[in-house]
Amino acid sequence: MGLFDFLGGGSSDGALKKHAARVANKRAQAPDRWESIHQLAKMESVEAIEALLVRFTYHADPSITDAEEKDAAFDAVVAGGERSVGPVRAYLVKSETISWPLRMLDRLLPPDEVVAILIETLAKMDTEYERDPERKLQLLSTLEERHDVRSIAVVKRFLEDVNETARFNAVGAIFAQDNAAEAQADLVAALAKEDSVRVRTRVLEGFAARGWSVDAAKDAILKSLPPGFMLDPKGVPKKR
Repeated sequence: MGLFDFLGGGSSDGALKKHAARVANKRAQAPDRWESIHQLAKMESVEAIEALLVRFTYHADPSITDAEEKDAAFDAVVAGGERSVGPVRAYLVKSETISWPLRMLDRLLPPDEVVAILIETLAKMDTEYERDPERKLQLLSTLEERHDVRSIAVVKRFLEDVNETARFNAVGAIFAQDNAAEAQADLVAALAKEDSVRVRTRVLEGFAARGWSVDAAKDAILKSLPPGFMLDPKGVPKKR
């Protein structure tokens, strides 16, 4: 994989290529890499931002050096302002973890625009098996922390994800929204066939807190109530 294949960029500028190659090389001398980070920070181009983002794709020893270099690269990306938004969005889609690009977007854009990007990214993901679902899990978990009525339409699909943690996080993300009632029927349907005790418990706790009934699937749900729960005559879950 070429240096910019990760993000899809490129440049014919010799100085940029030299510094980009250093930043991408975890075996380069730390002082050289540090100097190249600062040189790229001075270059007002999308390609320089893309090169800086590559620094977040690996860990270098010692840890203190790794942290200092990433902090410097982070500051440089954020300083790029609007110029950095496109590359950071591309990095969010391809990175193994969303933590760094999310932190960057939080500094570059208003909260509602950041949530829109998270929702758009999640909408492109599948509910089938994948070897490493970490990004999907992080997106669902992050949407649990961010209130936005647009989340429900996308998140509820993951109530049927093959990954149990994805389903658990999807339930949390739904209940975190002010318009969670829009997914009430979806939650009942999911609960009726859910085989994970902790996912069932999370759904039931949410229904109990809101006084919602599961009457539409009461018989099926009664067969698999977790310990400590009951349904009242109206089908509202209660803790014993």
